[in-house]
Amino acid sequence: MKKVIEFLKNWTLPCSIVSGAAIYYIFAMVPALDGVGRAMSPVFDQALPWFLFVILFVTFCKIDYSKMRPARWHLYTSLAQVVMVIVVVFSIIYFDLRGPHRVLMECVLTCIIGPCAAASAVVTAKLGGSLESMTTYTFMSNVLTAVMIPIAFPLLEHGASLPFWHMLWLILLKVCAVLVVPMGLAYGVRRWLPRLSGAIAGVPDLGFYLWGCSLSIVSGITMRNIMHAHTTATFLVATAVVSFVLCVIQFSVGRNIGRYLGASTEAGQGLGQKNTGFAIWVASAYLTPLATVGPGCYILWQNLVNSLELWQHRRMEKKHHG
Repeated sequence: MKKVIEFLKNWTLPCSIVSGAAIYYIFAMVPALDGVGRAMSPVFDQALPWFLFVILFVTFCKIDYSKMRPARWHLYTSLAQVVMVIVVVFSIIYFDLRGPHRVLMECVLTCIIGPCAAASAVVTAKLGGSLESMTTYTFMSNVLTAVMIPIAFPLLEHGASLPFWHMLWLILLKVCAVLVVPMGLAYGVRRWLPRLSGAIAGVPDLGFYLWGCSLSIVSGITMRNIMHAHTTATFLVATAVVSFVLCVIQFSVGRNIGRYLGASTEAGQGLGQKNTGFAIWVASAYLTPLATVGPGCYILWQNLVNSLELWQHRRMEKKHHG
């Protein structure tokens, strides 16, 4: 039993992915459970944002707010994201891509233009990186995304031709709900209820294991979206492969930027770990529903990369201590 618990602790993220996908598949394939699955689907959809809210609240209770300040790696990582977005948008327009090729490139775009995942701070802290620096970048990344989307998307889809300020406001509202509110609540608890804040911060890896639970829900929802995508198997395979390559590129570019600036872990997570839920929302709202398949596959790859990083980090710690 101890070995099973140890295995689950060490491989929380892949276990969460497999369990979420497997549970959805069972409920979808077994006729007797189909009705229950349909009834629970909207419940999980509504529960996911609250899960994320609690995860961030727990994480922000551990932050030293006096250490939150811009760093050099924030600038260079943001520039790398902007350059990649420009290259993809230019390629779609210049080569006048249409049909599946255009949708595939829009999948790539959503995986690049999406902001740094709010929960990336949880993984960064687990890897020994700076929680405060990562949180600062998360805010900067979300604001940058809020500015880029109203500029880039109308160039590609006429349906996305909402006024710049209107799109910017809609996105900033989502950013506020996801990031600002839990941070403000955590700051208030740290200031006026220090014992409660200390008790929350004192639970080892609480935010990480909550993230693992939410990842099970995300994996089930992703499996549902992929299985109900009205497209060919060839397109799904191509999207999965392209999103995998893109995931490796973004983590690698981020880590290489950070290596020269003393923030390899933070920059790698900042550029590689994306808020895929946000990316799925903007793709379905302003591009095409099929473009959501890209960030759906990206969820799997980025968490597999995170799992490998955590495994390597544990191995290095064992060598260091033993």
